[in-house]
Amino acid sequence: MFHGLSAFPMTPLNEAGINEKEYVKLIQRLVAAGVDAIGALGSTGNYAYLSREERLGVLQLAVGSAEGIPVMTSISAIRTLDVLRLAEDAQKAGASAVLLAPVSYQALTNEEVYLLYQQVTSSLSVPLCVYDNPGTTHFHFSDELHGRIAELPHVRSIKIPGVPSEPEAAKVRISKLRALIPSHVTIGVSGDPFAATGLNAGCEAWYSVLGGLFPKTCLRMTRLALDGCADEAEQLSARLEPIWSLFRQYGSLRVVSAAAEISGLISSPSLPLPLQPLNLSAREHLKSILADIQSIEGS
Repeated sequence: MFHGLSAFPMTPLNEAGINEKEYVKLIQRLVAAGVDAIGALGSTGNYAYLSREERLGVLQLAVGSAEGIPVMTSISAIRTLDVLRLAEDAQKAGASAVLLAPVSYQALTNEEVYLLYQQVTSSLSVPLCVYDNPGTTHFHFSDELHGRIAELPHVRSIKIPGVPSEPEAAKVRISKLRALIPSHVTIGVSGDPFAATGLNAGCEAWYSVLGGLFPKTCLRMTRLALDGCADEAEQLSARLEPIWSLFRQYGSLRVVSAAAEISGLISSPSLPLPLQPLNLSAREHLKSILADIQSIEGS
């Protein structure tokens, strides 16, 4: 499940609670497209705004609606005790894998992060994906630390935040990391604007925000890159540059939630406070962008 497109749907929620019917419809959309895996409760899935009980409920909905497509879920939390409890919940709910970022309030040291993964993997019965997300965690993995963690039991993938934009530099980046981790551990790119370049550079998976909403488009780009059609993959990514630009300016969660609302897939409001939706100007710009993406999705 750590190859190809792993689509991360958002979790529609507001102060009234989680909209379970809309969430299930988003999962069914991914199933119909035939994504390689579903990433429940990632950053786009609003895991950080949910209680343990709410996270379990959302995961159960995802697994129950996935029709056999493997589901990976975040178990990230500030305290190791809570991570372990979330891991137990995930395994009982039937998750095929777990995703763990070293989130914290106090800044973590390299050794503290290693010990976190060591303790968690020692009690797992499912694979784990390491989530390298410095924009959120403010922790920067070294390649050497990735190499140490990748040797732990059950570690099967590393979700990196992006790659250099220049193709040859991206290949060097992936080759350097690949040299330090076991062959059974895949490298997956996140940060959607980097996806085509990362896949063309040797990443085996794309952990995608946009794929959670427009899976056919993202599957096409993934398949093109993994089949060696590098130019075609980059051309498709270039066509998506307008939404990548909005991602960079406003954050992917705000943009995707607005896109889902505009597309009639979820109702408004769909973000937990204190998060605010896109402003009206950005929303109008997004409407024009979505017309092109929807034409790709339907073709």
